[in-house]
Amino acid sequence: MSDHDPQLHRIAGLIGEPSRSTMLLSLMGGQQLTAGDLAKRSHIAPATASEHLKKLVAGGLVRVLVHGRHRYYRLASSEVASMLEGIMALAPPNPVRSLRESTMTKQLHLARTCYDHLAGSIGMTITEAMLKNGWLITDPATEMLAITNQGHQQFATWKLPLEPNRQRPMIRSCLDWSERRYHVAGQLGAVIAQRFFTEGWIVRGGSGRVVQVMESGVGALKSWFGVSWPPAIEPQKSHYPS
Repeated sequence: MSDHDPQLHRIAGLIGEPSRSTMLLSLMGGQQLTAGDLAKRSHIAPATASEHLKKLVAGGLVRVLVHGRHRYYRLASSEVASMLEGIMALAPPNPVRSLRESTMTKQLHLARTCYDHLAGSIGMTITEAMLKNGWLITDPATEMLAITNQGHQQFATWKLPLEPNRQRPMIRSCLDWSERRYHVAGQLGAVIAQRFFTEGWIVRGGSGRVVQVMESGVGALKSWFGVSWPPAIEPQKSHYPS
């Protein structure tokens, strides 16, 4: 390794420990959890969880937020979530050993949050619809998503607060681990998800990442994007690299 290369092995070491990876995945829904919550989800003692969390915070993967006497943990940024989602797309799936695990897997594949934006089939359905409507294009040079002028006009009509921001781009392409294609992230992905939550069109399910589309959300998907839900067939894959 060159002296000028980023120290990738340090991040890989943090993620590679099973309990820490479970904690990170537990935070992929964008919510804040206590050390006790994360200990239970990782099946480890609270003291052990606290030691792991100290390392994740020091490594810049997790932030700690203090509310009164309570400490809550969340992913440090959308970039961390994007990195985890990309690694998950390359990782072999866990074997399904029970009906409960099978149900949870199907729910995660159908509709979930990836940090602060929508992922799974719902994220891909929305992304495909925006491409079809001409609001997004795939940049031929980078194969990444970009907003068209028509898209900017449509999003302004919806009063989506998109602003030039050096810290976070208006749109970013996030590799979906279950669909193995790119869905919309960045400001656009976040404000769409936030609007759907605020309006009650989607709600969180049993898992922190799973979301359920309400009847009003089915109507919103139709009126906003012209798509039916749940999807009868898988979205077309021709827009994305294999």
